[in-house]
Amino acid sequence: MNREYAGKLNEKFTGESVNICGWIKKIRNLGGVIFINVRDISGEVQVIVEPDNPMYKKCQSLGTQYVISIDGLVRKRPDNMINTSMKTGAIEIVAKNVQILNTSPTPPFVVDDNTNAQEELKLRYRFLDLRRPVMQKNIIKRSQLMKAIRDFLYSEDFYEIDTPMLTKSTPEGARDFVVPSRIYRGKFYALPQSPQIYKQVLMSSGFDRYFQIARCFRDEDLRSDRQPEFTQVDLEMSFVDMADILSLTEKLLQYIYMTISGIKLDMPFLRLTYEKAMQEYGSDKPDLRYKNKLIDFTDYFEHSNFRITADIIAKGGKVIGVSTEKILSRAQIEYVTEEIKKEGAAGLLWFKVQDGKLQGQVSKYISGSFENGTYLIVADKMENVYKLAGILRNIVTRNYEKPVRELSILWVINFPLFEKDEQTGLVEPAHHIFTMPTDETIEMLDKDILKVIGRQYDLVINGIEMGSGSIRVHRRDLQEKLLRLIGLSEKRIHENFGFLLEALEYGAPPHGGIALGFDRLLAVMLGLSSIRDVIPFPKTTTAQALFEKAPDNLTERQLKELHLKIIED
Repeated sequence: MNREYAGKLNEKFTGESVNICGWIKKIRNLGGVIFINVRDISGEVQVIVEPDNPMYKKCQSLGTQYVISIDGLVRKRPDNMINTSMKTGAIEIVAKNVQILNTSPTPPFVVDDNTNAQEELKLRYRFLDLRRPVMQKNIIKRSQLMKAIRDFLYSEDFYEIDTPMLTKSTPEGARDFVVPSRIYRGKFYALPQSPQIYKQVLMSSGFDRYFQIARCFRDEDLRSDRQPEFTQVDLEMSFVDMADILSLTEKLLQYIYMTISGIKLDMPFLRLTYEKAMQEYGSDKPDLRYKNKLIDFTDYFEHSNFRITADIIAKGGKVIGVSTEKILSRAQIEYVTEEIKKEGAAGLLWFKVQDGKLQGQVSKYISGSFENGTYLIVADKMENVYKLAGILRNIVTRNYEKPVRELSILWVINFPLFEKDEQTGLVEPAHHIFTMPTDETIEMLDKDILKVIGRQYDLVINGIEMGSGSIRVHRRDLQEKLLRLIGLSEKRIHENFGFLLEALEYGAPPHGGIALGFDRLLAVMLGLSSIRDVIPFPKTTTAQALFEKAPDNLTERQLKELHLKIIED
């Protein structure tokens, strides 16, 4: 008797004796006949146990999520009994033998796609949550995506090279997770935020095409698309320029979208400079599924007697807005006002246009020809206004606009290399400090470093930063200079980055790369809002692992071995 997957049975098996193993999804006793829906990873099939079956009495005590083995005969259902909602609905199995392989208590929630269980409960019983067909499909897609990435990159002559999990703590923008050393008292390893330094060292070692599906760790505040440990597709290449990396990444995306989703992507992707993206959309990761761009209202208000905008414009600020074709109600405008205030705006200006006539809060200060709709406006100093307007655009599109396309993929390029922290006033890298300045702005390192542009690029899909990369600094003298410019002392440069600088000094080639967010990419491809739905064992938004109950306490013996002491607040 052949062992078969439940979901793969069909009419071709009619008359055959088969064995299936799986979990009981549903069990019913109707008119003396017991109906059992058995499910495994391939799907489900209906099994019937008739009253004359010696196993009949035993089957009356079965419960959902019991693990059973069924020997039986496949038979075709009558035409009027076919279940079109099941892939196996044209057949059923008449049970001959039923074996209970394991029992189960009543589950804390319905183990099916249509469950209303709270997320914390599902994460507490993640092993049950992962039995749901939708979750199994997500994790299988994860496996398929990994294979597709590897297949493509191997075909492009990349080498898959793994890098250490226990490494050195280096300042890379987020807090490190640290691991105490038992052997070296008072010293610590760090879990890698990314393989950035190692892959640059590999370029110096002559491995000109590296990739890794890498685990990364960052101790930062969480949200739906962020986890303390996550996976990224890490690439690095020698003797390339930005165009080479963008083209290779586009071909990779085209291959995996066709392989996983059957979608053909048009290439090349749209490219926007950082400056243009901010001016037109107020974001360095604009969602271009929505057509509305920012509108500069500064000139409209410059000569008006509206005091609020006049004061801001006089101080060098701007007045920027966004429109929606919908005529919003006062309640809807109030909602947008409260939302944008949460982001730091002092308030919201607005007017409406109906049949060419202006009306509303600031309509008497505006003159000109506008299309019908509602116009929502923020006014602020130059360094804040575009960011606020971009957030305003997101609020408006999310609530009141319909996308004009299902998929938006673009590159944002030429980012500032440095930015100033508003709280401390200190200059820090806008992304990371290993980025090569553009040839046109490198001289500004000695004049005005905030005007230096980095040879950096971000991949944006549906308004989500999906990947980030750059052409790297490959000369030791320039890398040391950049590290000094962000305030690192010679001692700290040597302690944190000495091994990288040494690798650059010994003939490192020009190189560059990119890291793509694997979990984010899969979530977007599957139309999911949270990356937790594509990670087998994720953490909560408070960084807890509810199933295995981590983080947890160490025993006194463990603490002593690690030379650690817990000091209570």
